[in-house]
Amino acid sequence: MKSDFKGNKARLPSKPCVVCGRPMSWRKAWARNWDEVKYCSDACRARKNAPTSHG
Repeated sequence: MKSDFKGNKARLPSKPCVVCGRPMSWRKAWARNWDEVKYCSDACRARKNAPTSHG
């Protein structure tokens, strides 16, 4: 049995979404532009410029 298990998500870097604050874990698809990733989903990306309702 190997002791170098590579599926440990706890060791991956993470950061919060700038819109909703949910933690985002590093993904291989984001390897080239991890520093530029700001949104956890397309929905948050769409809401980035939505006016906030301050009342």
